[in-house]
Amino acid sequence: MSAYLPWLALLACALLLLWGSGRRPPRLSVQRHHDRYVFAGGRLAVRLELTLHAPLPLWVVLEDLSPRTLIPDRPLRFAGLVWGRCTLHLECHLQANRRGVFEWPPPLLRWADPLGLFWSQRRVGQSTRLSVLPAHHPLLLPDLLRPLLSEGLITPRLGLEDPASLRGVREYRPGDPVNRIHWRQTARHAFSDVPVVRELERVASSGLMVHLDRGGDRVYLESAVRLASSLVHAAAGEQLSVSLSTADGATEMGRSDTAFRAALEVLAAVGPAPDTSGELPLPPYGSNVVILTQHARLPLVEAALRARARAGKVTLVVLPEGFYLEPGESPRPQFSGPPESVRDLERRAGILAEAGIAVFVVRGNQSVLRLAG
Repeated sequence: MSAYLPWLALLACALLLLWGSGRRPPRLSVQRHHDRYVFAGGRLAVRLELTLHAPLPLWVVLEDLSPRTLIPDRPLRFAGLVWGRCTLHLECHLQANRRGVFEWPPPLLRWADPLGLFWSQRRVGQSTRLSVLPAHHPLLLPDLLRPLLSEGLITPRLGLEDPASLRGVREYRPGDPVNRIHWRQTARHAFSDVPVVRELERVASSGLMVHLDRGGDRVYLESAVRLASSLVHAAAGEQLSVSLSTADGATEMGRSDTAFRAALEVLAAVGPAPDTSGELPLPPYGSNVVILTQHARLPLVEAALRARARAGKVTLVVLPEGFYLEPGESPRPQFSGPPESVRDLERRAGILAEAGIAVFVVRGNQSVLRLAG
């Protein structure tokens, strides 16, 4: 037995050396690159840049698992024996299947001694945020969502210039376009060395606020989010100011990319919230309001009437079945009628129209294009 003691001691020392060499992690630099936004159903390119440095040989396994519903075409994974400095580039494409706002955790690093006996692990790098924005479909906006300049309020400084309305003339200022020069008035003021330009009236044009009532089932919520996204896209395509509101509040109205993205990000993260149908943020003065709901309960109708006191026009869109036909879809058979609350709303549609609230009930077998009249 004593003859084996030196060998056992040598084996213990070897194992101790292996354990010690595997305890120290390799020096690692990780950078994950991808766009912050992608639309549901789209593909997102992801690139992972790694720089490894191991003074002693180590088995290294690096895995970067994407959030759920984001399916990669290939795994972002590296495994191998590293000794010295190593630079790697891993790439893949993600298929975004569902909307949502995802916090992508840092990659997981595992390392071990050259024999792979003692393993350790830790997270390396930084987490990233990815927003899967809801998809949209073609949509014909109703006439009420196309405000003319003549519908706005005339203001001295704010708003858009109305080329059909001349406010007066004034002297030329640096930066004025040349096509604004009023040549006839300039000729009358020949004694002056400064040309005279036209000064147009400014009109405060209205925008679009889409309100999403979250008090419905899961099918309704996904359909309403898709419809709200389509309305926001259509309004932005018409260069209208847009805003998205829920019971929690409204995004800032504007026609910039920031306002557009803010509205879509709210739609990406929105979830069901019962008993909030009567909570409608007050819209900006003169704006158009489109309310999406499944049940059109009385508190929501009363909130729409209150919003009408500030808004230029209010449209109430009801989805009783929770879904509708998108452009190009074939009609589905419909065997049930709308709930009593929707029937009562249809009976009062004429009264609400006189109060400035248009009502559209879109059944499950009806196309969303009927919103255009």
